[in-house]
Amino acid sequence: MEILKRGMEKSPWIYHINTGSCNGCDIELVALLGPRYDIERYGAKLAGTPRHADIIVVTGPITSQSKERMLRVISQVPEPKVIMSLGSCPMSCNVFKGSYSVEGPLDKWVDVDVSVGGCAPKPEAIIEGLKKAIDILIKKRSVT
Repeated sequence: MEILKRGMEKSPWIYHINTGSCNGCDIELVALLGPRYDIERYGAKLAGTPRHADIIVVTGPITSQSKERMLRVISQVPEPKVIMSLGSCPMSCNVFKGSYSVEGPLDKWVDVDVSVGGCAPKPEAIIEGLKKAIDILIKKRSVT
């Protein structure tokens, strides 16, 4: 059981949710998977399903169309989980603030553990945010 626990600490899986972004942040997140930035050196991998994820990365302002889906997906992630907002849009809605189809920033709907600002954030900033998310996840796991 101890081996399983140590293995989980070293291999957090990330699930990405696009809630109406322009894809700028999504492209920067995908760039981290390549050999130049290689986030897998921290053990982080993209999960194919929210049920296997530990860290949720949300990009884009929360639109009316995506809000319920986003909440449903986040509820499928097992506890403990870490929610990370990526870019200015999930933090403040950025240029989409006040739009008829925007439901507001991410922290209006869920508790956000880590926020990485920028439009689009630099890969180095995203890596720092993911490292913080991994540290928070380790702390949350030690409590439960």
